[in-house]
Amino acid sequence: MQRLLLTVDKISTFMGHVFSWLIVALTALITWEVYSRYVMNQPHAWALDAQIMLYGTLFMMAGAYTLAKNGHVRGDVLYGFFQPRTQALFDLILYILFFIPGIFALTYAGWHFASESAAIREQTFSAEALPIYPFKFVIPLAGLLLLLQGIVEIVRCVRCLKEGAWPKREEDVEEVDVEKLKQMVHVKDEDILAVDRVLVAHPEQMK
Repeated sequence: MQRLLLTVDKISTFMGHVFSWLIVALTALITWEVYSRYVMNQPHAWALDAQIMLYGTLFMMAGAYTLAKNGHVRGDVLYGFFQPRTQALFDLILYILFFIPGIFALTYAGWHFASESAAIREQTFSAEALPIYPFKFVIPLAGLLLLLQGIVEIVRCVRCLKEGAWPKREEDVEEVDVEKLKQMVHVKDEDILAVDRVLVAHPEQMK
């Protein structure tokens, strides 16, 4: 099971690394367009559309990669104090109630948007039009990768609830020094453990 989890992590990581090169392409395009516009006095109507599509692709395709690295924004000020089982319980509820339905809807709707766009060979509205339908296929692709990674995260939550510890990831990075944060807000482990026990014993109190 651990090997399967890490395999999906590696797929998300690989896709993130591949599409991260769009940063280089985007930087080069912006630099070239600024030079062409202000030095050579030859602006291009399609340049802004291309920049938007490059950035949009980069943003969308980074979602599964960021989830695989546990890098999405969360309320670490409270979450970081909880024991792994409590963290897993919170995550599992949120994944089931919000993440899976939302990402499934994104993938399903995105496929229809992309298919309709391809059927009419949709283009941008600038004077120098660019085809936009290839860009729209990024939506269902990003959604599918996020959905796959989300299922892996749900499996991790279930394993953590059973074992009391988070399964290892391909790379673990501690973004917040929890021990220093505890000292700053004067919170003791005993207090956290007491809250932890109440939440595990009575999950309905989280509502």
